[in-house]
Amino acid sequence: MSHTEHEPRIIIETGLDLRVAEIIEPVIASMDYRLVRVRLMNQNGLTLQVMAERNDGTMTVEDCETISTAISPVLDVEDPIDKAYHLEVSSPGIDRPMVRKSDFSRWQGHVVKCETSIMIDNRKRFRGKIVETNDEGFTIERDQVAYGEAPSVTIPFTALSEAKLILTDDLIRDALRADKLAKAQAANQNGEDDE
Repeated sequence: MSHTEHEPRIIIETGLDLRVAEIIEPVIASMDYRLVRVRLMNQNGLTLQVMAERNDGTMTVEDCETISTAISPVLDVEDPIDKAYHLEVSSPGIDRPMVRKSDFSRWQGHVVKCETSIMIDNRKRFRGKIVETNDEGFTIERDQVAYGEAPSVTIPFTALSEAKLILTDDLIRDALRADKLAKAQAANQNGEDDE
């Protein structure tokens, strides 16, 4: 069992999205997946978008179907959404939302765009390369530095309200490599349980 398996998210939903997340997260976790994000969107009527991934960061179309089949009946019983909606389970994608501390260490060296709930260095929006992470927060090297601003800034996890990776060639290369590696390891284990 890896330590990231039941790592709580530091960025969570509010309102109805949170209610849905609370209903489905235990189901998803019991199947060895991690919830990334829940979002109810006004598209094709109403769409409930659920982002999830395996603990190793991979996610196949079959995984999406497995989760969908498992959470549909639970949502029907709990009935948090009083309108008709369409359920869509997806992987986080390469330019993914960052929701756990481990996401930041995992993607260190890559460019992230984030927003904070409080002012840090006179601003709330940041963009730059993650150069360091620890248990308290992460440091980014800014893309653009305004006059008088420090070239790097440290953002405490407690101040973070939203963060996502920015699509770059480096990121695509890294993500493909990681995916290939994870799939190879999964094939190696050949259905054996994790240590």
